[in-house]
Amino acid sequence: MSRLGKKPIVIPQGVTVESTKSLLTVTGPKGSLTRVLRPEVALEVKEGEVTLTPQGDSVLGKKLWGTYAAHLHNMMTGVTEGYTRILELEGVGYRAEVKGKQLALSVGFSHPVALDIPEGISAAVEKGVITLMGIDKDALGQFAANVRKVKKPEPYKGKGIRYRGEHIIRKQGKKAA
Repeated sequence: MSRLGKKPIVIPQGVTVESTKSLLTVTGPKGSLTRVLRPEVALEVKEGEVTLTPQGDSVLGKKLWGTYAAHLHNMMTGVTEGYTRILELEGVGYRAEVKGKQLALSVGFSHPVALDIPEGISAAVEKGVITLMGIDKDALGQFAANVRKVKKPEPYKGKGIRYRGEHIIRKQGKKAA
């Protein structure tokens, strides 16, 4: 049984939740998000709160029950407050800049790496710090992971792209004889 799914989810002020047979739409002051619902979980909207229930005795329904509760909560937080991911560039000569709808990274390769910024995500760069903002937590986290994947922090000097607050386990390296 899902502890998250059992509790009704309160709809914040200024947010509307609409549910059709297979589509969930959450609209708020910052925008609108949609997600496809599987038939194993039923969603009911009434009197300022949303309740989720698994359909039948299927194992998949019980697994998805809490997952959809977490997705719904993340969608409500996204359309009211939004999400932010901060990445830091560590290394001599490592730079980033936003060029239109692309994020251009110069991170020690012979060429700059350009990444297309997805729709609904905005990026800002300031002195070795990349700030990504958006309302969709899934898309924002995936784009931040793609940016980090360009040059992961290496364990000897710690150079690369890291999340703010991420701790890199350092290796000792070679010792002189």
